[in-house]
Amino acid sequence: MNIIISNSSDKPIYEQITIQIKNLIMNDSLKEGDALPSMRVLAKELRISLITTKRAYEELERDGFIETVMGKGSFVAGRNKELIREESCRQMEELLGKAVDIAAANDISEEEMIEVLTLLYKERY
Repeated sequence: MNIIISNSSDKPIYEQITIQIKNLIMNDSLKEGDALPSMRVLAKELRISLITTKRAYEELERDGFIETVMGKGSFVAGRNKELIREESCRQMEELLGKAVDIAAANDISEEEMIEVLTLLYKERY
């Protein structure tokens, strides 16, 4: 598992870890039942505090992406299609929000944005 921490990111380190692990699960790089590194191992590999990795794992567990078994470790949870869809929608809303900000700052109309989005969607699907 390759997690990259950016000190220049506006996101806290635990959130960077959480986002990257969620993405690995959502794109099937990590599959149901796969073991995650222990919190201690991940903290050592990333050269960060154990408390930071603990917080990341707690967030992932709370959101239903991983399950922790006492004495055995943390594993990718069974895929909940609704959970995955909700996370995908959240990511989409975040990215579209940035696009809207760019459009508004450059006097690009809603109609032009919709046209671009429609073209991009049709081009890919």
